[in-house]
Amino acid sequence: MARGIHGPFFKRRTMKETIAAVSTAYGEGGIGIVRISGDAAEQILTDIFVPAFDVPGKEGHKTQRQNTVGENRKLIYGTVTDPKTGEKIDEALAVFMKGPATYTREDIVEINCHGSVISLRKTLALVLSMGARPAENGEFTKRAFINGRLDLSQAEAVIDIIKAKTDKGFGIAMDQLSGKYSKEISDIRNRIKDILVQIAVNIDYPDEDIEEIMYEDLKKSVSQIGDMIGILIDSANTGRIVKEGLDVVIVGRPNVGKSSLLNALLRESRAIVTEIPGTTRDTIEETISLKGIPVKITDTAGIHYTDDHIERIGIKKSKSASEKADLIIFMLDASQRLTDEDREIMEAIIGKKTIVLINKTDLEKKLETDEIKKTLSSCRLIETSLLSGEGLSEIEEEIEKLVYGGHVKQQNSLLVTNARHETLLKESAKALLDAEKMISNGGALEFIEVDIKRSYDFLGEITGETVSDDIIEEVFSRFCLGK
Repeated sequence: MARGIHGPFFKRRTMKETIAAVSTAYGEGGIGIVRISGDAAEQILTDIFVPAFDVPGKEGHKTQRQNTVGENRKLIYGTVTDPKTGEKIDEALAVFMKGPATYTREDIVEINCHGSVISLRKTLALVLSMGARPAENGEFTKRAFINGRLDLSQAEAVIDIIKAKTDKGFGIAMDQLSGKYSKEISDIRNRIKDILVQIAVNIDYPDEDIEEIMYEDLKKSVSQIGDMIGILIDSANTGRIVKEGLDVVIVGRPNVGKSSLLNALLRESRAIVTEIPGTTRDTIEETISLKGIPVKITDTAGIHYTDDHIERIGIKKSKSASEKADLIIFMLDASQRLTDEDREIMEAIIGKKTIVLINKTDLEKKLETDEIKKTLSSCRLIETSLLSGEGLSEIEEEIEKLVYGGHVKQQNSLLVTNARHETLLKESAKALLDAEKMISNGGALEFIEVDIKRSYDFLGEITGETVSDDIIEEVFSRFCLGK
């Protein structure tokens, strides 16, 4: 059952407990951070942290107290010490931050230890022995959400920032964290709310002197809101690619230049290039950043007839990779006529996003393109000579155009990158379409109101204003510990 995040039924079982976790990646490093959040954070720090007191005074012979444990937002130097045994665990820097002006809006302590697994493990164990409990995955951010510092879409942006593969993906996540995306959703919901208020007034006070709802105007308003949601939905495929990457597969007969293309895009010799057919017997995968887009490029075994068992396995994997690809680069040899094997590949990729790359244009041209254009009519055809590097920039530009639907300017627009959000946007749009049909059929306002309210609630699930406990738990379970 969906309910408001701030309602009385939301799970708050753990909110009063103080939590702790290592917030940096395990391994060797200059610094590792143990983070504590909750009412007992300050007391735990006071119990286990001994500041360095003995510091020469102004006159050189007196000492003065340099640090005070628990002083708000002051980084202090000292030792993490077990109060029961007196064992010094590590030299560290510690800071106490008073809520609500913190990430979780609770009291927070961060202990900056040496970046050793042993140091971090022993420091965390000591903190837990003093009354904190281990934080769950994403619990610090979950508390930030519950305490109203972040909405749910902003909380999800934190994951995207951590996992960003390119500057572009990072920038989109930062926009979402800043509230740009939430504001767009909020603006749409406010427009829906205005309609709902108008409908409610007409239902509750039919005999009063109020402006009567005109069905044509209502349909127009609902349609306009549907268009706004549709723009966001249309951006989802591009958003997914910018976030997760574009899956590109290079296919073709042996020796058309597939491995050479992979090497050219990578700017390094990754794949072995020879004139011997069947050199590439397995798929080779590499990931690059192409114009800010993470691109996974798969060089496949040449597709041809063979009795070699190993080659046949490689060809089978090539065909499987092609079926799952976002984009196929179909390579042909300009110096050879079209073969039955080429035709078989063309038949297999009809209807898929494809770039036809005709290589070896530096040699005498024998390939006729009329049949190719007829069979793959919607595909972009590029002629190149990988030996000289000719046409490489065209390939990169074409990949970019395919990602952004032919409009590169979309790079700077709002993109939906979250699959959960895309699903909810589609549900919201569908509910509005149902409302439109009801309006067109002259249905009762009460029924129209139900569909429009559904649309409103679906959008609320994106930001967490109307969302179930199960969804919240599922979202934050995808976080790492310590965040």
